[in-house]
Amino acid sequence: MSASTLISRFATYYERNGFTGTLQRIGVGIHRLFFSNRMVLMHCDLTKLDAREDLPASLTVERKNSQTEISQQDLDEILNFWNAQEARNEITTRFARKATLWMIKSDGKLAGYVWTMQGDSMVPHYFPLGPHDVHFFDLLIYPGFRGRAINWVLITHVLHELAAGGATRAFSEVKEWNRVSMASFTMTPFQIHGMCRKFVLFDHPIVWWDKKSTRP
Repeated sequence: MSASTLISRFATYYERNGFTGTLQRIGVGIHRLFFSNRMVLMHCDLTKLDAREDLPASLTVERKNSQTEISQQDLDEILNFWNAQEARNEITTRFARKATLWMIKSDGKLAGYVWTMQGDSMVPHYFPLGPHDVHFFDLLIYPGFRGRAINWVLITHVLHELAAGGATRAFSEVKEWNRVSMASFTMTPFQIHGMCRKFVLFDHPIVWWDKKSTRP
């Protein structure tokens, strides 16, 4: 993450949460950096998925391969959730790299989304990805829709769509302190693969695996 991005995120957080809230957030960040900084890697064998279930009547999932396919209303929802300029830059970069945006809606309202990228990842991955591997990243369910298993529906639906398109494996990762995200993934066909730490040097990942972990 670049220095300008960090400064932008800090400024946005300070504006929304004030001095005390920002100070508390810094403390939490420091604790996580030193005492809970491993990543939990998740994987799913798409060739062994259970039978596909229909989406609930109130939910729909839309697949977007370019920004022009996103309605202005949905785009505004995504841009204004955090930092509009940073979000816009990320969307442009991701679509340019052939990433796919999957949006889930509840009664027509945007409830959340997840990004996927086949055969590659936006940043150097923990191990090489093959042409039929898919990386999941940046899962978000909006606060008003949490607690309804919408994340489970979205992830499971996307896995089946990818399998139907010829993908064979899916991967993602969750920070070990993020118990909510961990629970979201473990309720889906994803399984825990292992834990590790990663350092990127000149676009090359250096990975330290937990002793109980094995590379795929």
